[in-house]
Amino acid sequence: MLSSDYLFLSPATMEAPVPRQLWLPDTSPSPDHDDFFPAAPDIPQPPTSSPTPPIPAPSLPTAPILDHSHLRPGKQAALLSHERTLELYRANAKKTQDPDLQFEFAVFMIDASKSFPIPPNTPGNLLQVEKALEKRDDLVREASSLLKRLADRGHPASQYFLADCYANGIGTVKGKQDFDRAYPLFVLAAKHGHPDAAYRAGTCCENGWGCRRESAKAIQFFRKAAAALHPGAMYRLGIAELNGELGLSKSPKEGVKWLKRSAEHATAEFPHALHELALLHERGIDNVVFVDYEYSTELLAQAAELGYAPSAYRLGECYEYGKMGCPQDPALSIHYYVCHLLLFTLLSLSHTHPLLLAEHCRAAESS
Repeated sequence: MLSSDYLFLSPATMEAPVPRQLWLPDTSPSPDHDDFFPAAPDIPQPPTSSPTPPIPAPSLPTAPILDHSHLRPGKQAALLSHERTLELYRANAKKTQDPDLQFEFAVFMIDASKSFPIPPNTPGNLLQVEKALEKRDDLVREASSLLKRLADRGHPASQYFLADCYANGIGTVKGKQDFDRAYPLFVLAAKHGHPDAAYRAGTCCENGWGCRRESAKAIQFFRKAAAALHPGAMYRLGIAELNGELGLSKSPKEGVKWLKRSAEHATAEFPHALHELALLHERGIDNVVFVDYEYSTELLAQAAELGYAPSAYRLGECYEYGKMGCPQDPALSIHYYVCHLLLFTLLSLSHTHPLLLAEHCRAAESS
């Protein structure tokens, strides 16, 4: 590697590196050639068009690139108030025409209304309580109005979310469920390929919520949602095939197939197929499902981990009485019983869809 005292010339004249001191201009006085100063020897001169000097490499930063020290709160730091945060979010949402961002703002307002602070209702607090309730209702109205505009423009997520609000009594008269307004929006969103909307439209048709009770139409919506791997729709089709419901002929083999597909895509909202398959492997079905206690308890544990209360209760029984090959273990039994109690209490207190709550109760009774 050459020293920094050498500089390469352009390709046209480059034969060998020339020492830097040979072509740098001499700053010392240079008198004219005379008797006292002999003529200077021929010295190679740099080319007229010298190459662009190399750009020095950027120096490495002294501090980490992702240093967030400037964001650390100081003594005067304080979180933005709820109203200030909402104002900033509203201002940013108004600046954009992106329907997805406007939809997120509407969802934020609905979530904010659910946790809006309401002062305690005491005789000396009535005026403050009324103002707080009015502000909360204003949030819901603003969000509903924005969701309606987006839904009218064909935004599937807004159509589904608004329908879900109506189905849960949000933005409705006296907070009552309004399936007459929810069902048409579920159908619209389902036509735009929204899996959850297709599943909910199917439940409406099955139970006659906001429409006539039509099993054939419910099956169409469930199949549409199942094609998009919706675990709730696949579970409902599996139960229908297993028991011969919704106008379908009884076909345990097809029912188990749907249940297995649903179990593969189980979520905290739809863990039901795991529990149902566990019960099937506990008792077995001739030529369809074989008895396998170990696999059954494994499925129950998976469902319990997803927060399914009936599965936790069933495991509590297994470890209390030593059923299905489980050892008698009082500690584990109490653990699962407590889990069941907590999960079922939370489920009852939360804004859970009535169909899912009924399904939990049915599973608890069957187990």
